[in-house]
Amino acid sequence: MGAEEIKKRSVVAVVRGASVESAVKVGQALLDGGVTALEITMETPQALSVLEKACDVFGDAMLVGAGTVLDAETARLAILAGAKFIVSPTVNEKTIQMAKRYGVISVPGAFTPTEILHAFEQGADVVKVFPAGVAGPGYLKSISAPLPYIPLMPTGGIDQMNAKDYIRAGAVAVGVGSSLVDPSRALTDEYLREVTKQAKKLMAAVQSARIEAGKKENESLQ
Repeated sequence: MGAEEIKKRSVVAVVRGASVESAVKVGQALLDGGVTALEITMETPQALSVLEKACDVFGDAMLVGAGTVLDAETARLAILAGAKFIVSPTVNEKTIQMAKRYGVISVPGAFTPTEILHAFEQGADVVKVFPAGVAGPGYLKSISAPLPYIPLMPTGGIDQMNAKDYIRAGAVAVGVGSSLVDPSRALTDEYLREVTKQAKKLMAAVQSARIEAGKKENESLQ
């Protein structure tokens, strides 16, 4: 597994503050909407139990990983609980090494070109450009130009309105949090239907942008 696995999923849903029950219900709502990558953040109480349950319930249907992983010890525990990818807000070399040791996808967070290149040189499969929202798609495009071989996943401030712009700018996938899954909302049937609806719209936007980008690439080669 690596960058291609993340690219295939296109969207990584970031779920914060989930319980075992809410992670399963929200995860199913996302899956019904076509989102097949789920990030459970590690600052969540009982996060390892939540992660383990999500992995057990969804199996191969959903790529489940751990987010907000700040150190190698937490990465190892998350991997043993079933995480298939490890996401961090910063570049921690030991955390990257731990992910590589266990053969899971490493996604450290970085912002500047220097940080992004350093993360990739340390073994990152994908670099999370974070916080992407403060700079926008234009910034990502500027980063992709001199570093086209580094798979980038912008996270922070991404929604169904701008996700396609990030894909057009060169992102292999996008990380989407509260605009898709709002931890403050009550876990009602109505809310879960809304999550599925928003997931469908988001996936449609991303896939449309990817097809568009593919056509432009083919035209440039002709």
